[in-house]
Amino acid sequence: MAADPAKRLPETMTALREGLSRRIVGMDGVVEHVLYCLLSNGHGLLVGVPGLAKTMLCASLAQMLDLQFKRIQFTPDLMPGDVTGTETLGDLPEGGRGLRFVPGPIFTHLLLADEINRTPPKTQAALMEAMEERQVTCGGRLRPLDPPFLVLATQNPIEQEGTYELPAAQLDRFLVRIHVGYPPEADEKTIVRRTTAGKPADLPVILTRTDILALQESVVRTPASRDIVSYATKIARATRPGADLPKSLEGLVQWGAGPRAGQALVLAGKARARIQGRIAVEAGDIRAVLPAVLGHRVIPSYLAVAEGVTTDDIARRAMESVTAPDGWVPPVAMRAKRSLLARLRGK
Repeated sequence: MAADPAKRLPETMTALREGLSRRIVGMDGVVEHVLYCLLSNGHGLLVGVPGLAKTMLCASLAQMLDLQFKRIQFTPDLMPGDVTGTETLGDLPEGGRGLRFVPGPIFTHLLLADEINRTPPKTQAALMEAMEERQVTCGGRLRPLDPPFLVLATQNPIEQEGTYELPAAQLDRFLVRIHVGYPPEADEKTIVRRTTAGKPADLPVILTRTDILALQESVVRTPASRDIVSYATKIARATRPGADLPKSLEGLVQWGAGPRAGQALVLAGKARARIQGRIAVEAGDIRAVLPAVLGHRVIPSYLAVAEGVTTDDIARRAMESVTAPDGWVPPVAMRAKRSLLARLRGK
């Protein structure tokens, strides 16, 4: 890459997407949001039924980024030490015998936490310090994780037997929640043809670890105006019961999004802006990333569940209640305005 990685970021991301398309069919939106996580130094939660290439996507991404990749299959009997590592009695490097630390699979660059909701909260909590602080505590010592450190977790939304609900505090540590749906028929035919006709395609290395760290730094330094920061903050606050809650959400929200929501909106917006070749965040970037950033940070009320109002609906209504700095008008308000104008012209 060039001395300034940001100058070639759009072309580099295009090359990365094209490389992934050799193995991953479709899933453009999923890939885009995973790239937001990579550039924002955040984590992603991929929600989808088995067999949709979530694991292949993570492994292929690590290969193209030349990053160390490890996978943890979360099960009910998995213990925290199985994730972080543990101290065992054995031969010491300096000689003799004693306790030595054996690192767990969390000591990697890209970690796939497969079916994270199949393990008890005690083990899920082993990830929380690592996701937030980029370090783990084991044997009374802080052990830093080598950057970059990215967690991509998968969750099966269908099977509930033998699963544990993810704590709100852990969900809040994921930059985005990415819904992985079934592929269209044409894409599914391509998938079947490719996977039954030989070995997977080879993937080129597009970025190195040094490149990724430089890109993450450039994204963090991307400017966000006061209007953009205010816009993201007001949207997050509009999900909380109280004075800022809009009328369209009265009685529908039990708990709203915390301050991390505003941070995540701005960071993901910065990543989107840089991928598109812009050097500053626009309000449209905030709106584009909002469903994936905000939905998993809101807890709906019993009334919302009874009326079929989803967390994505709550996020959308919160966004529509806030005046946009670029003059954007919510689709619902625009349709109402057009209807009113039509009636007035009819008179």
